[in-house]
Amino acid sequence: MTANTLSQDALARLAAVIESRKEANGGDPTASYVARLLHKGPDGFLKKIGEEATEVVMAAKDADHGGDKAKIVYEVADLWFHSMIALAHYGLTPADVIDELQRREGTSGIEEKALRKAIAREQSNT
Repeated sequence: MTANTLSQDALARLAAVIESRKEANGGDPTASYVARLLHKGPDGFLKKIGEEATEVVMAAKDADHGGDKAKIVYEVADLWFHSMIALAHYGLTPADVIDELQRREGTSGIEEKALRKAIAREQSNT
């Protein structure tokens, strides 16, 4: 197995656990952190995503000044986890994100951003 396959498997397993915590699948907000966040709805898990993104930034800034780089990994893991809760809420999966990243592979970020801006301008003029 490749590292890529192992990573996708780990994300798929986590996604399955998150899916099992949905109220429709028997998730109990009093017994599960994931079920509690899903029960709170977007306001709950989106707030956590914002908090975790801020913690990633703070960990990176600390690493720039001699702090432990492992904290970046820890905080990114929290960010990914909470982002996966959002994906599940909206009926999406990590595979959807991986597909999008693969679609972008080999595309210049500068060119892609310029294309998005051109499309947005075109849509606003119609």
